[in-house]
Amino acid sequence: MATCGTAGDRMVFESLTDEVGDAISAYPGRIAVAFLLLTGVFLFGLGNVETEGGSDQFVEDLDSFEAFEDIQREFGDSFSESSTTTQLLQREQNVLSKPSLLRMLRAQERLEDSQGLRVTGVSSPARTVALQLDPGATTVDRQVDAVESATATEIDRAVRRAAETPGFTSQLSEDFDTESAAARAAQASVTHDRDVNDREERVERVVASVGGNVETIGSTPDTLTSSLALVLPAAFVLIVLFLIVAYRDLVDLVLGVVAILMTLFWTFGFLGLADIAFNPLLVAVPPLLIAVGIDFGIHSVNRYREERERGQPVGTAMKVTTEQLLVAFFIVMGTTVIGFLSNLTSALAPIRDFGVVAAIGICFTFLIFGIFLPAAKVKTDRLRARYPIPTMSERPLGSEGSVLGRALQGGVVVARRAPVLFMLVVLVGSVGAGVYATGVGTGFSEDDFLPPEYDELPQWQKDLPEPFGPAEYDYVEKTNYVDDNFPTSSSVLLFVEARMGRDSSLDRVHRIGRDPPPTFERDGRYAESQSVVTVVQSTAERDPEFADIVARNDPDADGIPEQNLGEVYDYLEANPNSGVGGVLAEDRRSTLVTYTVDPDATNGEVTADAEAVAEETPLKATPTGNAVIFEEASALILDTVITSLLITLVGASAFLILVYWALEGRPSLGIANVVPIALTVMFVVASMRYLNVDFNAINGVILSLTIGLGIDYSVHVTHRFADEFHTADIDTALDRAVRGTGGALTGSMLTTVAGMGVLVFALNPAIGVFGLLTALSVIYAYVASIVVLPSTLVVWDRIVNRSRPAQWLRARRRDAPAARSPVED
Repeated sequence: MATCGTAGDRMVFESLTDEVGDAISAYPGRIAVAFLLLTGVFLFGLGNVETEGGSDQFVEDLDSFEAFEDIQREFGDSFSESSTTTQLLQREQNVLSKPSLLRMLRAQERLEDSQGLRVTGVSSPARTVALQLDPGATTVDRQVDAVESATATEIDRAVRRAAETPGFTSQLSEDFDTESAAARAAQASVTHDRDVNDREERVERVVASVGGNVETIGSTPDTLTSSLALVLPAAFVLIVLFLIVAYRDLVDLVLGVVAILMTLFWTFGFLGLADIAFNPLLVAVPPLLIAVGIDFGIHSVNRYREERERGQPVGTAMKVTTEQLLVAFFIVMGTTVIGFLSNLTSALAPIRDFGVVAAIGICFTFLIFGIFLPAAKVKTDRLRARYPIPTMSERPLGSEGSVLGRALQGGVVVARRAPVLFMLVVLVGSVGAGVYATGVGTGFSEDDFLPPEYDELPQWQKDLPEPFGPAEYDYVEKTNYVDDNFPTSSSVLLFVEARMGRDSSLDRVHRIGRDPPPTFERDGRYAESQSVVTVVQSTAERDPEFADIVARNDPDADGIPEQNLGEVYDYLEANPNSGVGGVLAEDRRSTLVTYTVDPDATNGEVTADAEAVAEETPLKATPTGNAVIFEEASALILDTVITSLLITLVGASAFLILVYWALEGRPSLGIANVVPIALTVMFVVASMRYLNVDFNAINGVILSLTIGLGIDYSVHVTHRFADEFHTADIDTALDRAVRGTGGALTGSMLTTVAGMGVLVFALNPAIGVFGLLTALSVIYAYVASIVVLPSTLVVWDRIVNRSRPAQWLRARRRDAPAARSPVED
């Protein structure tokens, strides 16, 4: 039986909704104008929205990525992945022939001479070969002279000697043959002291001037703009088509579209005002808000039409509609906001931004569709009574006697005949899906953000007119070529912070790689590596003067000096070809060790071994590199998925229990409301495993979104059922709830699936997968709410009210004397 406190809480809700309903009925024009003026304010923020692309924003706060940035600052000249490095790709019949070597060297010479490009260094196989021909050729012009004056035989010999130096063969394609001294492709890099505007385009023009086939590889393309240009117009067309079917009235269609546009303007105006950059994850926000907005709009109009069919005047019909739906909209908003804000626990900044923006957008959706749309609808319908504005159809979706109305009764029929048996079948199926879902994986890779090659796109996409046609990203073709034709290697970087001038510091660095773990490639007893130790050893092998310095300071004669290391470093730093600047910091307080690891090992295996190596050394060492960074990001994504899921389920369940306790005096009704949501989550994750989709930086928020959309569907059915259950038996209440909300839910589901499903065609593959998963979430949530929820509510009623259903019904009537009379079927 409802308590006094519960009745009081319900009266507060009813009082608030009454006031809003009265205001909408009395001042619809003023309310609509006020919302339009607010829209103008948010429009100012749209011009401040900035865009971020790529994967760096997802990892920039990670410890391993910060270590990688430290490495770039300290040893930047040796790292091609620096933001101020331009990668070159040369593809010819033989890139090691004299003409090809000269083309690459002249391209580098012209790049250095181009003042605006601020070139500080170049690295290429051509440069290495030139130094083999003339070790004193420290400038590009002297390297050109060395190659020009050499015979073909001398160049072949120089290539064979260069093949023995570290890193040379990794810059050549796998078809490189030492005997013939030939290869079909080579990579090179150009380092700039800072980034400059249009750097890659300007480099492309310079290298093209030397002839041959030397080109820039470029940087990771930003597919956000292309994805939006392709999918949003298609989504808009599909949404409008489905809204035409749902509303079947031009005026209502226009009002619904205007409300959706206002929601987007408000949300992205807030984005600009709050200085939040638009990242790839936020591409999902417009379809999300459109989905919820469509649902709210269809429910408002459909419920209003129900009351109008019963003969209620415009103001009264809308007041009844808002009094009932504002509560449902509030429940949806509250639970959905909890779901999205759960992403604030994520260590990844773009996911946190997504949670904030989506939560704010849902609040705006509640205000616009809960207040503006009803006010605009009242105003236009009153104008219809005074002016000849055409009315096409005012019949609600799913009304009794319609084909859809009859189809929606399937779940109710099952609930009447065998609810317990049906729920047992559902329980077994959901447990099986849950067990299967535990096998879903997590991953993080640059490939998550790269579009397919242009040639792999379907012809219909290529035939789209501008600006909707997909761009042709040369970067993808070139990087795929590099992946397919260059040696596969993998490495782990160890950033070591230590006073490298102290005696025995080189010995301590060398001992880090002793008896390496399984994924580390071995060179005898030690890990295969490049470090200041290997620089000392390789320089001593080819420079007798330096070999004498090492011998004088190496009392144990192991090839690693232990004394007077300052003298050793001074000699190396005076020799520009030693490469010591790439492994030893200028202040000699940190050093870099690069370990070669098994390219077939997983990121998890490599990271575990790298962390073990770092922990075992007494030096302060931090592992980094792509494998480590991506593995750390993957682990954080999994943490985000699990944490946000738990917070959302617990938070949303607690919110629903409190709300239904306050409104209905039955907190257990909130638990029944959660059943379809739990089913939806399990089947979405099971589908991910079946489709071989891992959780990644983009779809890591899919579960909180699934819960948000699932609650939207189940709340409408449950709240309508509770409202009807005040004055009717359970069979009648279920029939009215499913038929009354099912039509609107069906229209919302079809529209949302069309709008979100079109994301599958986005050029950004992660966004496409996100669209697919969201569409599946909506379908599962709809089926669970229409088919499973009726039986859940029957079982709930048998458990909770088995001994006193009549007494509870009488108590509800006593607590709600102003409740409207039941409508005759």
